[in-house]
Amino acid sequence: MSKPKVIVVPYTRKISRVFSPADWERLHSIADVVWGRDDPIPLAEFEAALPEAVAIVHGEWMYGGAETLRKAPKLRAILEVMGAHSHPGFDHEYCFDHRIRVLSCAPAFALQVAEMALGMALAAARDIALGDRLFRANREQYSSAGNAGTFLLSGKTVGLVGFGSIARQLKSLLAPFGCRLLAYDPWQPAASLRAQGCEPVELARLMSEARVIFVTAVPTIQNKAMLNRDLLERITPGSVLVLISRAHVVDFEVLTDLVLQGRFKAAIDVFPEEPAPPDLPIRQAEQAILSAHRAGAVPEGLLEIGRMVVDDLEAILAGLPPQRMALAQPELVNRLDPAGERVSASYRSREK
Repeated sequence: MSKPKVIVVPYTRKISRVFSPADWERLHSIADVVWGRDDPIPLAEFEAALPEAVAIVHGEWMYGGAETLRKAPKLRAILEVMGAHSHPGFDHEYCFDHRIRVLSCAPAFALQVAEMALGMALAAARDIALGDRLFRANREQYSSAGNAGTFLLSGKTVGLVGFGSIARQLKSLLAPFGCRLLAYDPWQPAASLRAQGCEPVELARLMSEARVIFVTAVPTIQNKAMLNRDLLERITPGSVLVLISRAHVVDFEVLTDLVLQGRFKAAIDVFPEEPAPPDLPIRQAEQAILSAHRAGAVPEGLLEIGRMVVDDLEAILAGLPPQRMALAQPELVNRLDPAGERVSASYRSREK
């Protein structure tokens, strides 16, 4: 009996970075894998496989919209391995209308990004990176003198801007610190946030009251530069803002200006342009911890993507609903901003 055909084109990710040998073997045991290489599939070969394909596993989406999907009458699922919730040119409405599940591997990044966010918050609160730089420059300050601007995370009020999978993981990691949690997320009902142990608040109040603010919101067409000067100036002196999702949601010039003034500390893993320009002013901010978009690229974390893909394909091919990946929701997906989720081509090329 022939196995169902699944088109696998993870470009710009390498197969070996996404699938462990065991999961790659498991995928072949349940499906007839079409292409299954690191390079982009020729369009003619992709279209030739569509009539029999029951699923597509993809990285960058380069195949057009409904006009392409109409050629795949047996298609039941499209699974992406980049971690983006939306892709330019992709037709979600066609998929919703034709009962094609659209799945994102974004949850695979939640724990690794949350761990990085917590580490950066602790490093900023305790001036760990600054202390290291001063020591290497023979300018270290011992004991109380070196702790003038530090504070404990334990017992503090923490703000979560966006309460998706990253924030949920953060909530668990923060549990031993006994923090009071404020959350702002217009996509989540207040009752849902309360059930998660958070106090739902307006954004202005969160920015004013939280000692540590984690920005984990996904880019949408409504939230570009949402954290503007008015909101950023509400942050109490000496507090920490951790920017860990996308720079899209922050007015980065204002953020840079306030951090350079010493108004508050920042820990930043994402930038408006990547790679960041050599003359980017935030590089000069002593009160900033800077990371080169590394939060979600831990090798063992990337292999979770392949595990999730095969787990959900097994379920779908057995006539069961997928459980591991994030299912696109009609009420929300049209609000996403694909451009805000993308990074520069030179950055993406390093993923290969």
